[in-house]
Amino acid sequence: MAVIDGNVMAINPGEETKNQMYIWNNIFYSLGFDIRDHYKDLGGDAAAFVAPRNDLHGVRVYSAVDIEGLYTLGTVVIDYRGYRVTAQSIIPGILEKEQEQSVVYGSIDFGKTVITHPRYLELLNKASQHLKILPHEVLNEKDEAVELCSSVECKGIIGNDGRHYILDLLKTFPPDVNFLKLDEKLSEEISALGYPIEQKHKLSCLRQELLDAFVDDRYVTFIKHAAYHLQQLNAAKKAAVVEGGGKQVQQSEKDRNEEKEVKDKKEEKEEGEEMPAVKVETNNNVKSEGSRMEEAVKMMETMSEGIIPEKLATDSRDVVKKACAAVGSLKETEFDIRFNPDVFSPGIRHVDNQEAANSLKKQKQLVKDAAEFLVLKQIPAFVQDFLDHASAPMDGNTLTEALHARGINIRYLGRVAVKLSQVKSLEYLHTIAVSELILRATKHIFTAYMQNCEMISMALAISHFLNCFLASGVIATPPVGLDELQKVQKRRNRRRNGKHACPVGVDNLEWAQLTQKSLWQQIRRELKTYWDWDLSCDNVDGAVEMYKLQKVGLLRAFCLKVGLQILLREYNFDSRHRAIFHEDDILNVFPVVKHINPRASDAYNFYTTGQTKIQQGCFKEGYELISEALNLLNNVYGALHPENAQCLRMLARLSYIMGDPQEALTIQQRAVLMSERVNGIDHPYTISEYTHLALYCFANSQISTALKLLYRARYLALMICSDDHPDIALLDSNISLILHAVGEYELSLRFLEHALALNIKYFGEKSLKVAVSYHLVARTQSCMGDFRSALNNEKEAYAIYKQQFGEQHEKTQESSECLKHLTQQAVVLQKKMNDIYSNGKLTTGLPPIHIQPPSMGSVLEMLNAINGILFVQISPKDIVNLKNEIEKRQRVTDGVLGEQQEEIERIISTNKQDEVPQSSSTTTITTTTAATDPTEGAAAAAECPMANHVDAIKVEPVS
Repeated sequence: MAVIDGNVMAINPGEETKNQMYIWNNIFYSLGFDIRDHYKDLGGDAAAFVAPRNDLHGVRVYSAVDIEGLYTLGTVVIDYRGYRVTAQSIIPGILEKEQEQSVVYGSIDFGKTVITHPRYLELLNKASQHLKILPHEVLNEKDEAVELCSSVECKGIIGNDGRHYILDLLKTFPPDVNFLKLDEKLSEEISALGYPIEQKHKLSCLRQELLDAFVDDRYVTFIKHAAYHLQQLNAAKKAAVVEGGGKQVQQSEKDRNEEKEVKDKKEEKEEGEEMPAVKVETNNNVKSEGSRMEEAVKMMETMSEGIIPEKLATDSRDVVKKACAAVGSLKETEFDIRFNPDVFSPGIRHVDNQEAANSLKKQKQLVKDAAEFLVLKQIPAFVQDFLDHASAPMDGNTLTEALHARGINIRYLGRVAVKLSQVKSLEYLHTIAVSELILRATKHIFTAYMQNCEMISMALAISHFLNCFLASGVIATPPVGLDELQKVQKRRNRRRNGKHACPVGVDNLEWAQLTQKSLWQQIRRELKTYWDWDLSCDNVDGAVEMYKLQKVGLLRAFCLKVGLQILLREYNFDSRHRAIFHEDDILNVFPVVKHINPRASDAYNFYTTGQTKIQQGCFKEGYELISEALNLLNNVYGALHPENAQCLRMLARLSYIMGDPQEALTIQQRAVLMSERVNGIDHPYTISEYTHLALYCFANSQISTALKLLYRARYLALMICSDDHPDIALLDSNISLILHAVGEYELSLRFLEHALALNIKYFGEKSLKVAVSYHLVARTQSCMGDFRSALNNEKEAYAIYKQQFGEQHEKTQESSECLKHLTQQAVVLQKKMNDIYSNGKLTTGLPPIHIQPPSMGSVLEMLNAINGILFVQISPKDIVNLKNEIEKRQRVTDGVLGEQQEEIERIISTNKQDEVPQSSSTTTITTTTAATDPTEGAAAAAECPMANHVDAIKVEPVS
């Protein structure tokens, strides 16, 4: 902030303000502009703005690999007032000499001069195996081959402390050819979708998550190809053995006939010959017969161990070669998929062996295949993941996290929005995607807009921009303060000498010329050029109506993205003649920081092991392991961290499952407070924490508090994603059950009906969630005395249960009993009403109508089920049977090995050693499944029709 505000002296004050650099508290700061035309061929300032983000991603992955002896710089990217500042730690001694003298590995001029270093090759080669980076050779200015294990732009500098540092990791990953204009042609499928899309810069790279997914997919394909060819090979081998056996039988019969003929001839000549001659002939016959037997045995051995293994070894190499060729492996004899990050870099001359398996052509094809895999497989798989609505994003941040987990860059968000628009049940997700598209396009425009604003006019300029973005009426220019601002600016221009000027400030009022129409035209252009997505409206009202957006949600998300703090008040977004935002509403502009999140690996291992124990039913052991993980996280991160909150949430849930709701309430309160601090008071994770806390409060008889928490969670959810979202159905079901427990049946029915409508919309009319909603509605209506409506709703639930489970299922029978009871009560009520209508009073003694209010226990049981917790009671005998079944399946699994997989592994290892084995080796694969202890409880698989997913199922032994 001090750098942008002009409060820090530059280390090169004589240069242009855009090129100035700063050092403050031993931290080096540089601005995101193209210094000395370094990025001229890559997009100029647009490339310089993106490069720090790519560099940060490179630092993240190299830090995660954690190669001993290889060091990266501490890097943080800050966006503040439209400027991008990169803050980095300083390599010891780097300021004492020129960069050309410091760099011992890589290039300082984008590949014109390239040098290498053996120690860096050793260290980077270890990292490249994890990062899927292909070691390659390039030509330097002397046409000498130089080996690199990273991109050319990666620089290696040995500090005065003796450590080997790497920096400028902006091209760690291969380029995304779908957003680059190249001479190479893309496939017809990709070209038909409108790719490549040319952006302002040429630094679009693929994500590490995508590369991992692509390599995994190719490995599965490799195994399938190898298994297919191996199966054919084995079939041919068996056919050869059968055919060889038949020929052997025929040969044996022929040999016996020949022996008989020879014997007869010998008998005829026996009288005139001497005995020794007969002895010799007999010996010769014995020798001949023995030799034929040996040849027969040798032939059989040759078929199985001699010729066939040699032929099999040759064919095995052919199998591997075919499989490698099918997946584009860079080695002929083993699976090797890695990427050359410089393969499409302009000005880089590669050493290309065109006949080798790793030729430059194949390297380019691999990069194109990875980009094609993203569009044709990853994006459809991403859409498919959300069809069950198990983990539905609530805002743009959670949607971005889901995209990145699949390796999908945000520049593909337009394509994702198109795919989502084709699925009716994902309408809410399409709304979130469109909102994110509009916000990001607006953020791009706001970045350039803010660079033309001085500090004195900052608040007025921001309020004017927000009015142009979100106001319904026509806001031409700032109505108040502009004339005074111009006068003040003229006086300041005459007095000041420029010492405290903003580094790249512009003394003009161009921002005041922005109008609502011009802003939305820029937004449409930005959406088309950057995301190839067409916005079908030219103002905020049209967007809100067409895509079901919320202005308050847009305002919240925009402020978080660009770092704005505004006054907390009720903003009238429907006003068409007055400005919504004023200068006094802008309280602060804060920096938005991008940084890496180091992972506490030991704590992560404890946490994952604890989750495994929980899935196995060992809740106490899981609780201890997660508690240990929390202790380690507190030592590593401190008291406040998102991962600490995650551990606390899990510990609270375990405490509740193990029968200690008071302890669960105490722990969950800490989780809520921590989530509010580290995630935000309106973050989707915080909303989830409120929901869990409400459940534990209800279990501890704090009904009023539970209801307030659920109302708070629902209010925040409506602020973020409106009421058309699957998670709103879950919140409404929770609220309705608690209202039902306190006798507020009418209000409870309103929430239930809304939850039912959402469940029908997103899960289908025959979903189990819908059946439960019908049952809850029927139960509430019966308590209100509306038996006819209750009967109709229960019939719907019964029909779903009957279709899904059959007539003999427990749920179907329970629904049938409920139908009988409701029918009986409806008949009794109708008879009473008919009697009253006919005689004016009751004349016969009819049985009373039984309206039983719900018990707290039944409500709590239903709340548990809705929130994904089932308590299943089974007998000790059933637990023993379950344990025996698990052990039986384990023995079967251990006894049956996959022959094809074993053979493939043998072939691959054989080819790696480059020798033909004399006897086939055996690979033993052992799978261990922990036995379930009956005293700890058993993990049972069951489907809860009301929950998004069953987080935990506790099995309680009963006598």
